[in-house]
Amino acid sequence: MKQIILLSVIPFTFLSIDAQVTKVTGLEAMLIRMKSTCGTTEEGKTIYGMWEGRVYSRVPGEKDKHLFNVVGINVRQCDMENDKTRGMGFKSVSREIMVYIDPKTNKIMDVWKNPWTGEEMAVVHVANDPVNMRSWAWEKDEKGNNIAKTEYRKYGKIAMTSYEIPLFYDNPLGSDYQVYVGGAYHAMEIFNTSYNANEFTDAKIKNINQSNISWSRVAQWLPWMQMGSKSGVMIFNATGYSTFDEKEIWPVLKKAINERYPLYKKPPPLDDKRPNETSWIAFKKHMEGKKLLKVRDRH
Repeated sequence: MKQIILLSVIPFTFLSIDAQVTKVTGLEAMLIRMKSTCGTTEEGKTIYGMWEGRVYSRVPGEKDKHLFNVVGINVRQCDMENDKTRGMGFKSVSREIMVYIDPKTNKIMDVWKNPWTGEEMAVVHVANDPVNMRSWAWEKDEKGNNIAKTEYRKYGKIAMTSYEIPLFYDNPLGSDYQVYVGGAYHAMEIFNTSYNANEFTDAKIKNINQSNISWSRVAQWLPWMQMGSKSGVMIFNATGYSTFDEKEIWPVLKKAINERYPLYKKPPPLDDKRPNETSWIAFKKHMEGKKLLKVRDRH
């Protein structure tokens, strides 16, 4: 998910709500960011981040509709380096899937009936490869000045991070003139993650045995829903956790990986330099692949 990958590429805006907020910089901040993103300060250790939740529609003048459920997994590892000038640094590489679940049968849903049009739509599940940090995160800049900083909130024995990530960018399915006619992708992702405070803050402890996440998303209709310009948004609400133990992967995810996405059993290699793939880019590739098959069928 998305959560731990994005935390290291967005700017950190410190909160000043109350005394529970702890702000840290330098090496201390870098080690905490490594644990937050990678679950560890060890290079090449695979971690599995899983989530499950519900998805609703929000249309002006209508009651909210429970559209479907979701369950997903992000499989990742981190490359790490200790540079003479820049100090500690890391970069994560991952791939992730999220499948849509029928709330009535609790099974993976490959056909969805649009409640507004009555049409049956082929479901395109999320299978993004890769989902990597775009650049390295470093403790110091090129001149050796401390630049790493982060913050967390502490409640007794629990440490928490909280981030809101506004998204607004050109839609891969749109034209070259989105700035003139609209159509940009507009969404927000919200992450609240809890950790054992001692594991999270003690520099001598390398691994976070388990972190728990709450993920919410407010976004436009998914392209495979074929909702066009209908007003409204989707609201995702999910919870989950990260673990190093492959045996803890949920059965529904194991089934999806084994039967549909075997590549997603492992993260990409540490030196992966491919451009990131979003759900919208993946959908575009899916549709272009269908067009190619139709052309081949004609010959």
